[in-house]
Amino acid sequence: MKIGININCYPGVSVEDQIKLMKDNGFEGCFMGSESPVFDDIVKTIQESGIVIETLHAPFTKSRTEPVCDINDMWYEGEKGDAMMARLVTCVEKAGRYNIPVVVVHLSSGLVPPMVNSVGNARFGKLMEVAKENNVTIAYENQRMLGNIAHAFDYYKDAGFCWDIGHESCFTPGREYMPLFGKKLVALHVQDNMGAPADLHLIPYDGIVDFEKAARYIAESGFEGSVMLEVLKKQSNYYDDVTPEEYYKKAAAAARKLADRIEYYKNEKSE
Repeated sequence: MKIGININCYPGVSVEDQIKLMKDNGFEGCFMGSESPVFDDIVKTIQESGIVIETLHAPFTKSRTEPVCDINDMWYEGEKGDAMMARLVTCVEKAGRYNIPVVVVHLSSGLVPPMVNSVGNARFGKLMEVAKENNVTIAYENQRMLGNIAHAFDYYKDAGFCWDIGHESCFTPGREYMPLFGKKLVALHVQDNMGAPADLHLIPYDGIVDFEKAARYIAESGFEGSVMLEVLKKQSNYYDDVTPEEYYKKAAAAARKLADRIEYYKNEKSE
């Protein structure tokens, strides 16, 4: 399996230097957000380097411009919800323009998100239509509410699943998403943590996540994509004394270890 890593995992490193660190350590793919003011320049630099942008992460946090909106506003009538919808549509259109096949979307955020309702259903339904027009797959990511994502998969048959392994550990400990949605898996966010409640985005095998179990689930799903890390140095003090070179090397070794275990279980299944 190929391995990938998110852009800007280590603060202060230029895109050009990130590309070099990725290539030096065997990363062939990456993913990134869609709202950088220099988005087009970054995408072109990455794609010209030969690194594949496998997914875009759709916006979900509060916007920096009026009306201030976040992903929860998708479920409410009004200009904030319309503005959030416009942000998601723009992300999908960017993915289509640059032949990025998957956009990862959150359905909600926080401990007490909005209830599923007809307003949000209509907006996300329209987003699914825009995705189809742009030859993009929407991958809904597990957060805290299993019911929301189960509803989305029932409501939108073309939707895919992005399994965030770390979210399962820190947001919904004891709840397993892959037995429910593994056949819809189209993207991974691979990260580690110390369990609830902190989403630390540690390098795999530095926390408590059972990656052996994760490897079995991924192998059983038939997923053929990359082991895509979503690691963030700034989310903890675990890597305060680690240089960019050391960080990427450690991250690549962890991703390759997981990829090898997935391949092991795939081969075991086929025998």
